[in-house]
Amino acid sequence: MKIGDARHIYSGQIQEFRNKKLSLAKQKEELAAKASLMGNEAYANEAATLELSYQAVTEKYDEYRDFMGKIMNAHMTYFNAEATKQQSEALKEYGEDMAKIMEVARRISQGGRVPASDEKKLMEFSMEMYMAAKNMAMLKELKEREDYDSLWEEEEAPTENPDPNDVANDAELSLDGPEVLDVDDVIASATASADLPVS
Repeated sequence: MKIGDARHIYSGQIQEFRNKKLSLAKQKEELAAKASLMGNEAYANEAATLELSYQAVTEKYDEYRDFMGKIMNAHMTYFNAEATKQQSEALKEYGEDMAKIMEVARRISQGGRVPASDEKKLMEFSMEMYMAAKNMAMLKELKEREDYDSLWEEEEAPTENPDPNDVANDAELSLDGPEVLDVDDVIASATASADLPVS
């Protein structure tokens, strides 16, 4: 199961069990108010059934909520790994570009001829560095000028990095989750084991 699918399934379960838990808590309060007026004996079985139902729903809710925490930790791990990978690739690319810019400045300052596209990249990066390299080249007496090929000609088009959230959602979840049960089935199972009438 993919992490994104697990997040969707278990968040639905958590919401369903939370709503039922709140509903049962309200029913317990209403029954307690009736029992105080009419006597506890008249509502003893109903109160026991509600208590068992509430405990079963609460237990399953807690189980789903705890598992959702594990899912979110797995999601965050994949998200952070992808974001770190993309940042390291960007830093590596930046470092390579800086080395190329420095080499273009060196070549120009030595009097070499570089392609116009390389000069443009140097100008875009730093006009001051470009002007300093050009001024150094003019100060030298040059008998022979060396021609250079572009440092950027062989570059590939930049690739789009995937969204780290999408990468994390598409990763396989390596955890076995609790069984996905209907809230009514959990209540029926809890109350049937106590041999109390279900209201």
